Amino acid sequence: MKKLLASAALIAAGFAAPAQAFDISAMSDDERAAFRAEIRAYLLENPEVILEAYQIYESRQQQAQVQAEQQMVQAYAKQIFEDPNSWVGGNPDGDITLVEFMDYRCGYCKKAFDEVNQLIEADGNIRFIVKEFPILGEQSVLASRFAIATKLVAGDDAYEKVHNELMGFKGNIAEKSLARLADKLDLDTDAIVAKLNDPQVNQILSDNHTLAGALQISGTPTFVLEQEMLRGYVPLANMMELVAAVRAD
Repeated sequence: MKKLLASAALIAAGFAAPAQAFDISAMSDDERAAFRAEIRAYLLENPEVILEAYQIYESRQQQAQVQAEQQMVQAYAKQIFEDPNSWVGGNPDGDITLVEFMDYRCGYCKKAFDEVNQLIEADGNIRFIVKEFPILGEQSVLASRFAIATKLVAGDDAYEKVHNELMGFKGNIAEKSLARLADKLDLDTDAIVAKLNDPQVNQILSDNHTLAGALQISGTPTFVLEQEMLRGYVPLANMMELVAAVRAD
């Protein structure tokens, strides 16, 4: 019992002392053995401490990740928020900007599509930017080329119509099906098709992929809500809460 009390006192003294005053290497072999035994006994009797420590560690890691992402967003703010080649919807003068990196073949992008529209309509004060980021194969790339070419040839209103149609598109995406879509929307089909492989289209796609790489974005959808990055699908209710939190900050 005396040895146990002595070891406990040693532990208490060690943790209470300033960091520079506690040096386990200065202990004798017996003292170190007692110290380690007491720690082991405490952890076995109180295993929840390990979980608590892990939760604190995980929280700190998440905080560090958020800070790192905020720094990345700040470093590339001009490319994210002021790119003239990216379509801007919602309220162009909104007090909050939401950016989405998306792919027309992405199931979760399609799932988010209606909910993002609901969010923008219900809020009324969100500036929404679309970043064409095709990563799911040749059909994704072709769809983005078509959308970008439409914007270059026919302007923002035509792009919005094409974007909305492509988000609801089912089946294989091919040049013929895209031409039929352009005809359906009464667009200049020949001019848009001729623009698909234009160097300007190539550059816009390249710039978006470069930006995504700089922001460590590898999946879709990925959102940038002001200074915060949201990786993956976010349900409408959660997105509304995040917008409210950003606005209140």
